[in-house]
Amino acid sequence: MKKLFENLKLIRRVNWVMMAAVVLLMSISVAFIYSSCFVSEEDPVRMLWVKQIVWGVAGMGCCLFMTMYDYRNLSKIAPWLYWVGIFLLILVLFAGVTIYGARRWLRIYGPLGIQPSELAKIATMFMLARFLSRPNAQPDRFSEVVKVLAMAMVPLLLILKEPDLGSGMLLLPLAFVMMFVAGVSFKFLGSLAGAGILAVLIILGAVMLPERLGIGEEGQVRILKMAGLKEYHKLRIEAFFQPGKDPLGSGWSKMQSEIAVGSGGPWGKGFNKGTQKRLGFLPRSVAPTDFIYSVVAEEKGFMGSVVILFLYGVVITCGIQAAIIAEDLFGRLLCTGVVTLIFCHVFINMAMTIGLLPITGIPLPLMSYGGSFMIITMFGLGVIQSVHVRSCPMVQRFLYDQSVILS
Repeated sequence: MKKLFENLKLIRRVNWVMMAAVVLLMSISVAFIYSSCFVSEEDPVRMLWVKQIVWGVAGMGCCLFMTMYDYRNLSKIAPWLYWVGIFLLILVLFAGVTIYGARRWLRIYGPLGIQPSELAKIATMFMLARFLSRPNAQPDRFSEVVKVLAMAMVPLLLILKEPDLGSGMLLLPLAFVMMFVAGVSFKFLGSLAGAGILAVLIILGAVMLPERLGIGEEGQVRILKMAGLKEYHKLRIEAFFQPGKDPLGSGWSKMQSEIAVGSGGPWGKGFNKGTQKRLGFLPRSVAPTDFIYSVVAEEKGFMGSVVILFLYGVVITCGIQAAIIAEDLFGRLLCTGVVTLIFCHVFINMAMTIGLLPITGIPLPLMSYGGSFMIITMFGLGVIQSVHVRSCPMVQRFLYDQSVILS
């Protein structure tokens, strides 16, 4: 009972600014999921917004639990979580539910299921934080860097087999940033960045060059397989560079999303009055999920988009602040990992909806419809709060005073 009382007292030290931004984003999410499912007064509205409320409440419970839970204990259970994540990634390849040609879901009961890739991403983050914060860690050794990359590559390759290129590739910037914070030298980091750029060039070459060089379809398929790509990867990349090549197929979502965002203007068309989603030009199957930002931009315009960006900026800034004031390297790495995942999701999703990146199927944290992603995101934010409430009160007070002076 005494331990519970002490943990409850920690709630007073929660970063309420971050929590306010999180609650606002979740509330906006519910409103625009409702709007994205609305067609007309006569047609029944899909009840996804109600489910999103349920997932949001469950996520808040996870966040509160993790706030009271001592984050340092995660170092002990990190290997277990990591291997459970690996096991689920293997299991989904054999027993997963196939949707649109990909096995990414494990059905638990009825419509209830989990997406193992989301659990695997945060479990990998815990494992990397544990490994890089060991008392005898030597992050500048080549063997240490190889081990970190191996830990990230195992779940990455399994996620690619589903296939889910977008989610899998997020593990690379996660490992890169965490190694930077842990003190890996710029020599190694520069080499990894160069290898990443080379890999992107190889992928683009495998997609764009064979057809221009006059290679037949069979040869193009072989080259794609050698590059680890599938046909739908090729179509998405081609749709990014040449959306007019297949405007009614692979280029449709990209073009309609850009129209939705651009047609919003400064103030938008009004809540629930977006024509792109209401008339079905922005596909209703993805409007509440991957393209929820397009719905917001169409109905609330540039100013609404700025509000969303500001709220994400608050969440990310608070996460960075928690990393700065963390009392140990393990806590700093945990906060860094969560912030990196959230930032990558936000950046890629928004860039995808406005045409700056290919369509990847990366959801928008706290806003896109989905249970697994919402709960894992809130779990990660709870880890940040756990670090924050256990950091030095004097440092917290100093940062608060400085922010008041600057404002």
